[in-house]
Parts: sequence; C-alpha cells; structure tokens
Amino acid sequence: MTQEYLTVSALNKYIKRKFDVDPYLERVYLTGEISNFRMRPNNHQYFSLKDERSKINAIMFKGAFQKLKFTPKEGMKVLVVGRVALYEASGMYQIYIDHMEPDGVGALYQALAELREKLDKEGLFSLPKKPLPRYPKRIAVITSPSGAVIRDIITTVKRRYPIAQLVLFPTLVQGDKAAADIVKNIKQAETLDFDTMIIGRGGGSIEDLWPFNEEVVARAIADSPIPIISSVGHETDTTIADLVADVRAATPTAAAELAVPVLSEEILRIKEKQARLEQAFLHQLQRKKERFERLQQSYIFRQPNRLYEAQSVQLDRLTQQLQQNMTVLVNQRERELMQYSNRLAQANPINRVKQAQQQMTYLQERLQQQMQSYLDNQQRRLQQAITSLDLLSPLKTMGRGFTYTTQEDQVIRSVKDLQEKEMTVHFVDGTVKAAVLEINAVNEGEE
Repeated sequence: MTQEYLTVSALNKYIKRKFDVDPYLERVYLTGEISNFRMRPNNHQYFSLKDERSKINAIMFKGAFQKLKFTPKEGMKVLVVGRVALYEASGMYQIYIDHMEPDGVGALYQALAELREKLDKEGLFSLPKKPLPRYPKRIAVITSPSGAVIRDIITTVKRRYPIAQLVLFPTLVQGDKAAADIVKNIKQAETLDFDTMIIGRGGGSIEDLWPFNEEVVARAIADSPIPIISSVGHETDTTIADLVADVRAATPTAAAELAVPVLSEEILRIKEKQARLEQAFLHQLQRKKERFERLQQSYIFRQPNRLYEAQSVQLDRLTQQLQQNMTVLVNQRERELMQYSNRLAQANPINRVKQAQQQMTYLQERLQQQMQSYLDNQQRRLQQAITSLDLLSPLKTMGRGFTYTTQEDQVIRSVKDLQEKEMTVHFVDGTVKAAVLEINAVNEGEE
C-alpha cells in the first residue's frame, strides 16, 4: 500500500483548522511577563509573553492597542485576554490579544501614573497660574445639575456674595462620554463673558473620577484663558484636573469661598477705607488752608509792586543802552553812505560808455578795410587760377592741331590697342570717322 505524503501547507492548514474550531482556544485568559517588546507607533504590536518556564508569541492589532490606558514596557507583568491560533505561513502558533491590563496594579492607576509623568515632563503642571478676580461678576459652574456640588456652590455664593451671577453648564461627570462633555462646556464658557470658572463633582472611586484624569480635559483646562477652580472628589482625591487648574479646592464649598469674597466684609472694608480717605482729605485740606493763610500774609500780596522793581530798573537800563547803540549804528551807516556816494560819482559809467562807443567805431572801420582787402586778394587768386587752368586745358592743346582717337568709346594710347575696324578721330571743332587700313608698330629700341 502506497503512503500519501502531505505538503507542508496542507499540514499547517489542517492544524490551523484544529486551533480555530477548538472552543478552549477561542477565549484564553493568560498572565505573563512582556518580553521582546518594541513600540511600533501607529502599527500592530509584536512581542512575547513568558513565565519562568515557557514563552508564547503574541500579537496585538492596532485597534486593540490604541484602547490601552497604559504603555506596555519590557518586563511588565500583565493580564491578557485573547485567542490562540496558528499562523499558517510560518507554522507557529501565537496568541492574538484583544485586551490587556497590568497585573497586580490596576490599569487605571497605571494609566494615571503614566499620564501624570507625561504631562509633568511637558511642563503642564508648572505653567503660570492665573490669579482669581477679587470681585467676579459672572461665574461659570461646570458640574452635574442634580448633584450636591451645585447646591453647595449656590448656597455658599448667595451667603457670601449674592451680587455675583452663577451660570450652570449641565455636564456629565461620570462615564465614557463625560470627558468630551466637560471639554465642550469649557470651550463654550470661554466664548462667553465669565470672570471665573468652577469645575467639580462629588467623591467616588477612581473609575468614577476618571473623566477628570483624561488628557483632553487637562489640556482644555490648561489652555483656558479664564481662571479655573477645580473641586473634584474628596480632599484626599487628587486628579490631573486639580494639578492643571489655577486653584484647587478641597470641597465645592471651598471652591465657592475661593471664588467670591464676603460681601459684608468687603462693604465694611470699603467703609473703613472711605473713613480713612475722608480723614486724609480733611488733613490735606487743613494743610492747604494754613499754607494759603501764610501766603496771604506775605509781602508779595501786601506790596505787589516789589515783584517787578528789579525788572523795571533793568528795563530802563536796557532802553538807554538800546538808544545809544541805535545812535552809534545810524552814524556809522551815514558815513558808509557818504563813502559809497563818492566812489559812485568817481566811477560814473557815462565816460566809459563814450570810450566804448569810440572803440567800437574804430573797430568797425578796420573790419571793413580788412574785409575789402581780403575780397580783393581772393579775386586775384581766382583770376590766376583761371589763367593756369586755361593753360592746362586739353582744348587749348587741341587748338594747336592735336587730336585723340577712340575706338568703341575707348581712348587709343598705342597702336597696339588698335583693331582693324572703324575708329573716331577727335578734333577741337568736331570728329572724323576713319577706317584702319594698316597697322605699323615701331619695335622697342627703334626711334
């Protein structure tokens, strides 16, 4: 009988099927220590769980990992819930984790400690705290409308400072949707005209108070431009909202007392300051009155002309000095005027004009003589040039019996240039057509 051999893929597929249909492996509760963990941001997480004897590979998909309220670390002991299955490609089995929390310390306490550490490193707890206004006009209260918190705040504010206006923003203070509702009402209060904001709720477990430990709530409180008083839980409870807020109150009543002063005490303080101000004003008035009486008895008011005696003497002295200086200046200017008049008379321009006219007449006569002489000279030169030109004229030479010959409009200078055809002989008074019958050239060297 021949054995049938399976492929590796077929075997792994068969074993995977066994894992998948096994009801005991569909929901496994496991405890162990995290090993080979390396954070992969925005991705699936691959690591191992081990104890002192064994190890199993683990995978946590991105969606399940983002729901964790703590950060897994190497060596941390955890409780996990998931299913065990075989990865067909490698033939290795592993646990697919759906939920994980720290073992021993609760997940919420672990997440709270990690968030505190993160925000503390960012400096969110050490930001400058905004001072509370001493006399607030409008106070926003973010809490549950049905709890004891709002009743305690209303009672305290009406007793201490009834002129302040309280505005309640009904808010969920417990549950998964509470953090988003708290942030929404903080943002809404910021758009309105409030002087102070109180955020609070009564006591409870860490699960009940958890919305006030959410990062979004902490950042909304830190970013708010309105001073915020946090009153969450009992005096022993400390939430992240308490650490980020500008002021922490142990109870809602304490928060209301921090938010408003006592009106009767403020009125009494105002009256005391008013009395002190009136006394100080009367004292100043008495001092001013005594000073006025002293000044009234001064010689300045009894003999006011003494104020300007020195100035009057100074004015007379300066007036005399001015008159003397003006007299000296006028005499000096008169002497300068006489000197300028004499110089002007000596430098009368009429004589200079007459001399210039005579000089101009003389120059005009010389110019005319020179022009006439120049014209005569040029005429003589022109006549000489005409005579010289006439002597050099070829017509003059031809008039003595000389001629020149052309053939096809070319001047013949040598018998070598003649051709046996018709030619033209030019005389001074006309031309003659002639024919070449014979050409006798004289050899070189013959005369």
